[in-house]
This record gives sequence, structure tokens and C-alpha cells, in this order.
Amino acid sequence: RKKALKGLDILHRIVYNEQGNEVEANMDFFTGLTQNRIFLAAALGWLIAQILKTLIHLLFTRQFVAERLVGSGGMPSSHSATVCALVTATYLEHGSDSFAFAIALIVAIIVMYDAIGVRRETGIQAQLLNNMIKIFEDMGRDELSAQDKLKEFIGHTPFQVLMGAILGVFVAALFYMV
Repeated sequence: RKKALKGLDILHRIVYNEQGNEVEANMDFFTGLTQNRIFLAAALGWLIAQILKTLIHLLFTRQFVAERLVGSGGMPSSHSATVCALVTATYLEHGSDSFAFAIALIVAIIVMYDAIGVRRETGIQAQLLNNMIKIFEDMGRDELSAQDKLKEFIGHTPFQVLMGAILGVFVAALFYMV
């Protein structure tokens, strides 16, 4: 109960400053976030991966698809780039013996494992179901239409995850050099 009350007090101080001014407290939060080098390195890893993903898709398909700027799946994995930039920045900021590094590393492992495993399988299943919808359409059945098409860019190949991981480490290391 004592810990819960302390947690509520901390939450209250995040939302309101000592004078009860919510706007000023929120500005302090965002100012702190924009000065957080670990957060900025991770966000930059995501941004660069998304831009590269869009350019690679444009190069191979000769079509600009704006969804690639924010979408999941594809080359390189922006999830991997983000979490590996996070791990690298945390290591550079706090060292490998810190709790922050341990948490960042475990989260990175889970995210990359999920991208290769569950999310990739979901994308493969979406391709199969979309092929079935096409077959039904070709047979003249209209219970399912192209509008019901499932998103196929969901997971990643191990190579896409590896490239995202390398990109994330590289981005964070460069960020900390500058």
C-alpha cells in the first residue's frame, strides 16, 4: 500500500509540477525526452530504417508506397534497428552491468525473436489466405473480395532482422560519436 501511494505521488508529479501547473510539467517531460540521448538514438534508428525500407521497396518495385514509411515488415527490420540502437545507446550510456542495459537487451531479444517467428508466420499465412481469396474470385465466388485482402508485410526473414540489428548498432554508435 505504501509503494502504491508513492507510485501515485510520482505519477502526480509527472503530470503536475509543485504549483499544479500541468502545461509546464508536460513541457518538462517533452524537453527531457528531446534531451534523452538513448531515446533519440533509438528513434533515429527507427527513422533511418523506415526511410531505407521505403527506398529499397521503391528500387525493387519502381513504385513509391507511402505506407512503407511507417509500415512493418520488409528490409531492413525497423523493429530490430530500433531495439538494437536502444541496446547500444544504453550500453554506451550506462555499461553492461546496469539494469537499464539488461532490460533493453531482453526486450531486443524478444522483439527480434517475435519478428522472425510469430510475425513472419502470420505474414506467410496472410499470403496463403490471399491466394485462396484469389482462387475463389477466379471461380466466380463473391463471398470474399480483394477488399478482404490481408496484410502480408508483417514479419521478417532472419536476414532482414540481422540487417536491422546491424543498422541499429551502427546508428547508435555514430550518434554517440557526434
